[in-house]
Amino acid sequence: MKNKNDIGMNMNTSKARCTEDTKLYETLLEHTEIKKARTQIQRTEKNDSRPGIRRHLLATSVRLSRQMSVPLHKMLDQCTERLEIDSPLELYAYASPQFNAACFKPEDGRTFLMFSSSLLEGFSDAELLFVVGHELGHHLYKHHEIPIGHIMKNNKQASPSLILDLFAWSRYAEVSADRAGALCSEDLQSVSQALFKLASGITDQRIVQFDLSEFLDQVDDMVAFDENSSYGGPKQDWFLTHPFSPIRVKALKLFFESNLIKLSGVDKISLENSVRDIMGLMEPNYMEGKTDATRAMRNLFIASAVTIAHIHQGVSEKERETMNRFVDPRYALEKLDPEQLKEVLPKRLSEARKRASLTQRMHVVRDLCVIAQAEKPIADKELELLTKIATELELDSEFVTQCLEISTDLD
Repeated sequence: MKNKNDIGMNMNTSKARCTEDTKLYETLLEHTEIKKARTQIQRTEKNDSRPGIRRHLLATSVRLSRQMSVPLHKMLDQCTERLEIDSPLELYAYASPQFNAACFKPEDGRTFLMFSSSLLEGFSDAELLFVVGHELGHHLYKHHEIPIGHIMKNNKQASPSLILDLFAWSRYAEVSADRAGALCSEDLQSVSQALFKLASGITDQRIVQFDLSEFLDQVDDMVAFDENSSYGGPKQDWFLTHPFSPIRVKALKLFFESNLIKLSGVDKISLENSVRDIMGLMEPNYMEGKTDATRAMRNLFIASAVTIAHIHQGVSEKERETMNRFVDPRYALEKLDPEQLKEVLPKRLSEARKRASLTQRMHVVRDLCVIAQAEKPIADKELELLTKIATELELDSEFVTQCLEISTDLD
């Protein structure tokens, strides 16, 4: 349990926001496709005569006034004071056996929070306090400005690079929202129990007794599995909008141990470095990994990227800049001999095919497509080599086509 006297009570909520959330958020807001989607949404909302979110909520759920739910409104008051939120808020409940809560994009100056009936009945007051704070965190950090749902539903041509960036950002946005909830709750045990219930669906302690250390052991087992098997995060993990619950608890435990919560805690830079490490379980970075698989992927990427860039009229400045955004400067790509790398490419393809999983090989090819598109149009020789690399890695050539359908520029 925490020492109340050790809590940093003058906490600035902007400092609590996860650094990776902020960085990805700002980058995505400048992305051409995001700007286009936001403009389209604004135009549609302006011209749409149909009732909005509030009308829909009034028709499909129950508005919880202060008189109807004094405890929930007390939690709301506590959270809005802690997070310094002063916009009008309305609470709604709807019938559902699933534990769920949501914060909708503000409409006409109002913000709406909605809770499933099972969540309101199955969570303790302390656990609900975290949930309320979490949902308000999405509002506080303006996560609704990134229209991830709209893009997933309406833009089937969105580039694989953008989609992966959106899902990565969404997971870090959840970390920020969790921190907002933690600021309201100030109790790691209650926060962890709330996430345990969300993950397991179990609320009856006669059957299962929650144990924080045992729950966190799941993260350690995931790390051990990835290191021993060299699989890395499975492809389906890349497309999840929320981190796994044990990872969220681990990230929150780190937050509670930082000087953002207690004066004697670790600094924010150390906190964010540790959070990136555990989030890497869902988004492996083969450029920094130390397993046989990540080494094989890294060696393959370097040989393939330089060969692709060089095959048509030599390596251009744009291609060099793009490669350097992937690779640490210590590799000194400009000093590497393209002809020698071309010679070792078959061996590196064979090594990657043997060491790396199918999804890891897909990750490398996706990144190579970004290199190929540094200069447009893509030369025939570059496309032929990309396709050959994919084939040698036992990937369908259609995967290359998919990656190249829309610009996959790094943002």
